[in-house]
Amino acid sequence: MIFANIAYLFLLILLIPYIIWYILKRKKTEPTIQVSTVGMYRNAPKSWKIYLLHLPFILRIIALVMLILVLARPQSTNNWQNTEVEGIDIMLAVDVSTSMLAEDLKPNRLEAAKQVATEFINGRQNDNIGLTIFAGESFTQCPLTVDHAVLLNLFKSINANIAQTGLIEDGTAIGMGIANAVSRLKESKAKSKVIILLTDGSNNRGDISPSMAADIAKQFGIRVYTIGVGTNGTAPYPLQTYSGIQYVNVPVEIDEKTLSEIAGVTGGQYYRATSNSKLKDVYEEIDKLEKTKLNVKEFSKREEEYQKFAWIAFFCILLEILLRQTILKRIP
Repeated sequence: MIFANIAYLFLLILLIPYIIWYILKRKKTEPTIQVSTVGMYRNAPKSWKIYLLHLPFILRIIALVMLILVLARPQSTNNWQNTEVEGIDIMLAVDVSTSMLAEDLKPNRLEAAKQVATEFINGRQNDNIGLTIFAGESFTQCPLTVDHAVLLNLFKSINANIAQTGLIEDGTAIGMGIANAVSRLKESKAKSKVIILLTDGSNNRGDISPSMAADIAKQFGIRVYTIGVGTNGTAPYPLQTYSGIQYVNVPVEIDEKTLSEIAGVTGGQYYRATSNSKLKDVYEEIDKLEKTKLNVKEFSKREEEYQKFAWIAFFCILLEILLRQTILKRIP
């Protein structure tokens, strides 16, 4: 047990002069009567009240000690303890090109990816996770953070409209997406660093090729898991026309060879997700693979322990009052 306000314990010293004062005062105020001899009282029985004569004073001392301890704020003993937690640094690199609006996954590829990734993030409480998005160019939506509430809010706000409305160049810059994520992970001190890249196309933009980006990631000890999202053959794509949205079937062109090479060079794996359920299976598989046990020194939370001392003081004061007003009541 420790005390948050340990200086109050010095008040216990004041009990010493109080006890001395009580002893001296008791001798002066003790009632006496002069008699020629006390022999006649030698065998007289003693009242049991004699043994309780100093009990009120003792109760008062105990109450004062308890009140001083309450002021000192006793707290339960807190210990450092070594625990094992599982935590790594992860950057999510998500394709937000207009092709991610295809509806072979429901409601579309991007929204399906966001839903599954959200579940993945919620299950990785000990990880630093960040988010990079890319189309024809790439930028960081959220740097590495353990504040997953902030990350999820930023993640939910992304959509393919940023490429569709021209806020960023449309296209698929896989190499730029990886390079951007690497720039966020390269200074990390974590033993395990991972990029999870999700795309539905092949690289057709950017100044950095996918193979070059993979080599850079390898140099920094970063594994890249690549996910090709989209059904086989063709996929329904919503096309805005003057008469409203019309659906056209567009071919699914995923560069699986390049994605497999990226994963192979960096020590990761390539996955193909052709449906919502398969995409969820992919993230669950990555979740199982990327578990790193870390020894963490953890400090337990302090608990206030003053309540029991306060109750003892209360009952001591109450008992003293009862004794003085009943069996030990003095007549002036």
